[in-house]
Amino acid sequence: MTDNDRIPQVLVVDDEPNIRELVQVALKFHGCAVTAASSGKDALRQAEAARPDLIVLDVMLPDLDGFEVCRRLRAAGNDVPVIFLTARDTSSDTVTGLALGGDDYVTKPFSVEALVARVRAVLRRAARNADDAPADQGILRAGDLELDESRWTVRRAGTPLDLSPTEFRLLAYLMRHQGRVLTRAQLLENVWGWDYAGQSQIVETYVSYLRHKLDPLGPPLIRTQRGVGYSLRPGARPEG
Repeated sequence: MTDNDRIPQVLVVDDEPNIRELVQVALKFHGCAVTAASSGKDALRQAEAARPDLIVLDVMLPDLDGFEVCRRLRAAGNDVPVIFLTARDTSSDTVTGLALGGDDYVTKPFSVEALVARVRAVLRRAARNADDAPADQGILRAGDLELDESRWTVRRAGTPLDLSPTEFRLLAYLMRHQGRVLTRAQLLENVWGWDYAGQSQIVETYVSYLRHKLDPLGPPLIRTQRGVGYSLRPGARPEG
């Protein structure tokens, strides 16, 4: 499942027994150690006790919904990657899940192969970030923007910014390559760990999130190169 010898631990949370069993069998076949929960409260208990490497989390649960589970995990400082399962393919659900710090979402009904591919991609990205952390950690600067990778803090013009883990990773990658136009495929591979473009609008969504948080504090920093990708440039002009 990953490039090292460690067996990834995945927690599958769904109140439908047939879906839990299907996902468990598929992930075990692909080299994961899998535990399961059928409620939000049980998911929180297991996430705290077992510290899984990834959670596959259904949005519709009988007690706490998946969004609330993710919200409580993040509030407790737990940045475990989360892939949401949702039966409602609506933009509001997608935006809610990603804004809470979710790493991806899969819409029901889903193919097992597609879900396994998403799990593999997120685990690969998480493992790569962990391996690269000691060498890459430091302070990045772009104009009045400062990002401290060792402390996971961001300030613009001295004002602290509250970013989700994915927002932080995306901003750090843009800052490391400031001035360069980065394609959507490059961002997907290096921030989310995806080696294919897929159909998701996740890059556009997160760029919008970052602009919403950065732009009120000064001139726009992230520029769109239409048809190509994005670049971070201090002093970039507003886009019409």
